[in-house]
Amino acid sequence: MTTARLTPTRFAAACRRLAIAEKGWLRAHKWWLLRRASQAGALLVFLVGPVLGLWVASGNFASSSILGVVPLSDPYILLQSVVAGHAPATTALTGALLIVVFYAIVGGRAYCGWICPVGVITDTAHWLREKLGITRDRKLDRRTRWWVLSGTLLASVATGSVAWEFVNPVSMVQRGLIFGVGFGWAIVAAVFLLDLVVTRRGWCSHLCPVGAFYGIVGTVSATRVAAARREDCTNCGACFSVCTEPQIITPALKGDGTRLIRSGACLNCGGCIDVCPVDVFEMTARGWAADPAGKDAAVRQDLEPPAPAREAA
Repeated sequence: MTTARLTPTRFAAACRRLAIAEKGWLRAHKWWLLRRASQAGALLVFLVGPVLGLWVASGNFASSSILGVVPLSDPYILLQSVVAGHAPATTALTGALLIVVFYAIVGGRAYCGWICPVGVITDTAHWLREKLGITRDRKLDRRTRWWVLSGTLLASVATGSVAWEFVNPVSMVQRGLIFGVGFGWAIVAAVFLLDLVVTRRGWCSHLCPVGAFYGIVGTVSATRVAAARREDCTNCGACFSVCTEPQIITPALKGDGTRLIRSGACLNCGGCIDVCPVDVFEMTARGWAADPAGKDAAVRQDLEPPAPAREAA
């Protein structure tokens, strides 16, 4: 693939076309399709109640109940409530524990890649950015999200409330779809425009405190993306072009240590798997990865490679 004349905003599209040519459309969009189905399903399960009267889930993304039996609570929201001085109910603690355990298995920021409806909005902004050839990219420090996370907790302490919920775009999307036009859509529009005309992947990768929080859970998560066949890498850069956190790929792909992408910032979205034309990446788990030789059977692999065998004297 010739990349000399491609702008960064068009490079991802060229990579996708190469993957389609090598693997076919369906395989080059497998994880993307699964993610969109998951995000749509997560949103619909909260909409069918107030819209159609089918109460599979009551509540919202912050706190809900599945079929009136299983409580679910956003642990980030619960943490704000605790630091604000409110004693959490047992159901809230149970729901938060269930969420933490779930994401400790599937990946902390899998919430961002597979559930959060704002991810669809920012992905759309990024897609439109590529189509329009917008190249402006005001650089933001990725550590800014940690300052925003700290700020929301301090605001909760100061106000005695769950401060983030006043401006949370996730809640604004859900309320907007149920109640129609309102101020919340202005916040959603601001997030969209930020990613469209100000900076590439600005919200999810640099500012969102929810992603920062779930990134902490992601540091211990079991499910991982691995550069299982990194020897086959052609250095095309496709994986870096589609990843919302491209800096986390290098240690697994170019290093001499573990092939697992161990950073908690990984969304486990599978974008790198879809776009790689030579199938370097795969979804796996800690301590397990595909045979580097490309065999179908899964084999045990330590997180760190074994020491080289000594040469015979």
